[in-house]
Amino acid sequence: MPDDTSQLDAAACLLAGPALDLAAAVRAGQVSARAVTEAALARIHALDPVLNAFTDVTAERARAEADAIDAARAAGAPLGALAGVPYAVKNLFDLKGLPTRAGSKINRDRPPATRDATLVERMGASGAVCLGSLNMGEYAYDFTGENLHDGNSRNPHDHGHMSGGSSGGSGTAVGGKLVPLSLGSDTNGSIRVPSSFCGIFGLKPTYGRLSRARSFPFVASLDHLGPFARHVGDLAATYDALLGPDPDDPGQANMPFAPTLPTLDVPGGLRVAVLGGWFARQGTAQAYEVVARAAKALGATATVELPEVERARAAAFIISMSEGAALHTERLRTRPGDFDPAVRERLLAGAVLPAAAVVRAQIFRRWFRERALELFADWDVLIAPATPVPAPRSGQATFVLDGREMLVRPNIGIYTQPISFIGLPVAAAPVPTEEKLPIAVQLIAAPWREDVALRAAGVLEAAGVAYAPEPAL
Repeated sequence: MPDDTSQLDAAACLLAGPALDLAAAVRAGQVSARAVTEAALARIHALDPVLNAFTDVTAERARAEADAIDAARAAGAPLGALAGVPYAVKNLFDLKGLPTRAGSKINRDRPPATRDATLVERMGASGAVCLGSLNMGEYAYDFTGENLHDGNSRNPHDHGHMSGGSSGGSGTAVGGKLVPLSLGSDTNGSIRVPSSFCGIFGLKPTYGRLSRARSFPFVASLDHLGPFARHVGDLAATYDALLGPDPDDPGQANMPFAPTLPTLDVPGGLRVAVLGGWFARQGTAQAYEVVARAAKALGATATVELPEVERARAAAFIISMSEGAALHTERLRTRPGDFDPAVRERLLAGAVLPAAAVVRAQIFRRWFRERALELFADWDVLIAPATPVPAPRSGQATFVLDGREMLVRPNIGIYTQPISFIGLPVAAAPVPTEEKLPIAVQLIAAPWREDVALRAAGVLEAAGVAYAPEPAL
């Protein structure tokens, strides 16, 4: 075994590359899991004071997990697909021994979790090493990555810009190469927006695909959990590690077929179309440029439209506000001053929505889903922008979309909300432009066909169209 200095140097080099290469090196004994963990902790110590991705660094836990992997290898035991790979989770996932903050001040008074979230347990079973919990928007009601209590997670490509939210720390940690993998959540776009702003790959699975057990909810009928990575193969391997039914999540849907990794070669018969109409308005030139480049690489042959997308977005707002308010009624009554005022006001507005409006939104939701599913009779993948703009500046209140000045916070998700609303699986793929800040496309597939969305992302990566750019650290 090389000396400690050589081990740390090797680990630092491996951390800069694909997670699967790092895991292969750990399994082969070329580098120890402990050395990889120490290299990752050193990088977090050096860079996170600026990036502000982490709220809790679980160094001792990580060292213990790494040592267990090294001991298992020494004993000749088989190691998992993600052996020794560092990762971290949005702080709405339960981590044993920590209070689950969900980005809030109020939740810090909760007792520490007594058990990890199911997806954290599954990452551990695959050999991944948990380095801690990550910054997020308060109670996940956020698109910006800004947090009044913990400070803003910063964009790894320009620290003066937003990371995206609400999984901002998850995007920053992977985009800034603090860890190769992270987990986040997506209710209205909170995986796809940070993927776009931070220039990384993200996967929002089909609604119900992955267990949400022991994670703090936002909107139960819209919440999804999923992974981030800098490489498509890593994203697919992480998704595979997370799969499986969970009796602790009674709302989880059954999985009708086995997962498959993406094919990193020619499209091979994928029927691809571009979403037009609503998805071809509102955005900037960069948003449309990356869609055009992805469409060309995937051989898209048509532009199609979803009807009534604007109504779908309005219905998503109504459901989010009403369900979110119902979840937080007691906290709003007893501790209103401990909320971020912007979050509190949105929740209070949801609390007074008439029941009839919520019922109509749910009825429309079913109709809109049926119209979307009709498109998948003819198409395997639909391409749309992930965000209308690259990351705005931190604190920016308005931007101009389609010739109109609009509020930043609610309108970052104009392209993601209508898709979350009906639970479709989406891979977000970053397509760098000549600008400093990246932006991503959504690769949307039929329910339960995460493999198709990942395959399309793999084609874009293999063609050099989609990739995670180097952070400006």
